[in-house]
This record gives sequence, structure tokens and C-alpha cells, in this order.
Amino acid sequence: MKFVKQHVVKAVAGIALVCAFALPAAAQEMKIGVVSLPALIERAPQTKAAMDALGEEFAPRQREFQAKQKEYEDLAEKIQKDLAVMGETERRNAQKEVRDLERDLARMQTEFQEDLNLRQNEVYGKLQRDMLKEVQGFAEAQGYDLIVGDGVLYVTSAVNITDDVLRAVEANYQATSAR
Repeated sequence: MKFVKQHVVKAVAGIALVCAFALPAAAQEMKIGVVSLPALIERAPQTKAAMDALGEEFAPRQREFQAKQKEYEDLAEKIQKDLAVMGETERRNAQKEVRDLERDLARMQTEFQEDLNLRQNEVYGKLQRDMLKEVQGFAEAQGYDLIVGDGVLYVTSAVNITDDVLRAVEANYQATSAR
């Protein structure tokens, strides 16, 4: 039994030694790159196009909100001027109208902000998925074995391929925009 145990220990030690020397050699042959996905998304032309489209989508509601805000300010100013000459009933009605308009304005602003945030999150999620596909396509085309993203604490410019991927993303965007 002691004899078998010694051979098993020697075999395990031998395998561990072979792995210890083989893994660094294999790792040197791997092509590894690092991509900063947040920087890629921030600088990609698709992001600007998506944000511009989002701005256009919400512009009518923004104008409607601004018009309602102007209406509120004008009414509040008018009531403030006429307050001295108004009767008690007229003053109460005017103040109620201002409060109602203020409530409508607050509701409009809340709904607008919630809808905008929801759409921004949807657009950002799509941008993330699109950029991941772009990175994967770039990695396959360039023969990378491993691409690392978030969570990298240090990277040299030799393995940081964010700018290379960005150039490919821009070229793909221009090619699809030209169609």
C-alpha cells in the first residue's frame, strides 16, 4: 500500500510539474486582447446616432412640457398682478387653477422623465449588445483567443485593442449607413 501511495504521489507531482511548464508556453502562443466596453460605447458613432434619434423622439413631448410650463408661469404672473383687484371667490378659483396647472406640470415632468429613462436604458442595452457582437466579430476576424473586458486593473497598450475595435466599428457603421 505504501508503495502504491508513493507512485501516485510521484505521478501527481510529475503531472503538476509538466502542467506548470506547459501552461506558460501555451499562454504565450495565445492572442489576448483587452477592450474597454464603456469607452467603446461612449465613442462609437452608433451611440451618437442613437442619442440623436432619442432626442428627436422626445422633442415633441419636451416642447409640450415647455409650453405648459410657460402657460403656468404666465398664469401665475397674471394672478399675482391682479390679486389686489380680485374678489374672494375669483381669487380662490385663480389659485385653484394655478395649483391644478402646477400638479399637471409636475405629473408631465415625472412621466416624461420616467419614459425617457426607460427608453435610454433600452437604447443603451441594445448598444451594449451590438458592441459585444462587434467585439466578437473583430476578435474572430483578427484571430484572438481571448478578449477581456470590464474588471481589468492594468493593461499595456500592446494588448489594449479598444481603439482597433473602435475603428472597425466606425467602418462597419459607415458601411451600413451608406446603404
